[in-house]
Amino acid sequence: MQVMLWNLQKARPLWTTNLQECEPENGPQSAGQFFNPPLAHSLSVASCGNIFGCGAQDGKVRIFRVTGVKFERELEFQGHSLGVSQVLFMPEAYWLLTGGNDGKVLLWDVSSDIGKQLKSPAKSLQRRKAHAPASTRKDGKLNKVASNEHARVLPKVAIEHGEKVNWIACAEIKGSKRVLVADQSSSVSVYPLPEQSTLRC
Repeated sequence: MQVMLWNLQKARPLWTTNLQECEPENGPQSAGQFFNPPLAHSLSVASCGNIFGCGAQDGKVRIFRVTGVKFERELEFQGHSLGVSQVLFMPEAYWLLTGGNDGKVLLWDVSSDIGKQLKSPAKSLQRRKAHAPASTRKDGKLNKVASNEHARVLPKVAIEHGEKVNWIACAEIKGSKRVLVADQSSSVSVYPLPEQSTLRC
């Protein structure tokens, strides 16, 4: 349940955060997550170099900012109904792909929330409520995701993979953006991402 910032020259940790201690004391927790401690499963660093995301067993995604020899939590949101097995920042600074034990792959845009979430939660919540509903892709069809006004961060795209996600990557294949997903089978699945001028792999 620990995330560490290391000094590789001296081979010692500079800063350590226990994900369980980051939890709000009386924060809401679903029945399925009650006995799931926030074991860290995956980390990914954004292209800016000082922001990183952590996917954990409790289904949450936590975003941290490195400041000198320590890091601070910038943002935390419920990403999946089961553990978040993979997180991957895309080349755009704050587009994040996550894969979960619930068989879903989600695409998030956290650019408007970085640096604002903990400082002004009320304004961030109003801004997010005004956003249009996200879309979901299942069986090759694009569907609308129901908006949850209580959710602080909503995925832009949801892909129903159906099996526990072990690995994800983003690639451009024949000019189109794709998500590559590996699970416990011997096959790698490929899903298209919506065409957006600001999205690169």
